[in-house]
Amino acid sequence: MTLSQAINGALSKLPAWTIYIVCALWTVWLFYLAITGGLGVEPINALERRYGELGLKLLVLGLLVTPLRKWTGVNLLKFRRAIGVSAFFLVLAHFSVWAILDVRSLDAVWTEIVKRPYVTVGMASFVLMIPLAVTSNNRSVRKLGAVTWRNLHKLTYPVAILAVVHYLWLVKGFQIEPIIYAVIIAGLLIARLRKPKPAGARQAA
Repeated sequence: MTLSQAINGALSKLPAWTIYIVCALWTVWLFYLAITGGLGVEPINALERRYGELGLKLLVLGLLVTPLRKWTGVNLLKFRRAIGVSAFFLVLAHFSVWAILDVRSLDAVWTEIVKRPYVTVGMASFVLMIPLAVTSNNRSVRKLGAVTWRNLHKLTYPVAILAVVHYLWLVKGFQIEPIIYAVIIAGLLIARLRKPKPAGARQAA
């Protein structure tokens, strides 16, 4: 038995809904740390950042599902929907902490979105995630049709691009983590867009 087969065997016993449970519990745990002083002297900013980073990690993981199966044989397909919905939930939590606990005013929220480019980019990513989250169910697949549904969910790539640009724009100084995410997303996008050459063209080359 190969390593990928062993991993897939273990994953087959794990229901997809466990992703939702872990995400919810982790979200609550971080909020608890924030209100009890466990996230440092600026708990709102730290909580906002942690939620956003986790959301981005899940976005990247969701994009890696298909390449991971192709390149390593590890199959996470049954978890992809839960990963995507959990990413949306964390980004929603990220936005909520920023809007409700940090900015604290609807007018100020709108002003920040309009005047600060990194906020504009982040908000665009969040808005594009909404139709993805709303249609992440079997009923939507049947109603839209498989082809339309798949085309709609290609929005995951611009969502991820905008999210990582938001992160890169937001951080202060040189930080390797957002750069790693940017490289991964760029690599996945290039691999997806690159069309294989016809067999005759390869032989001619």
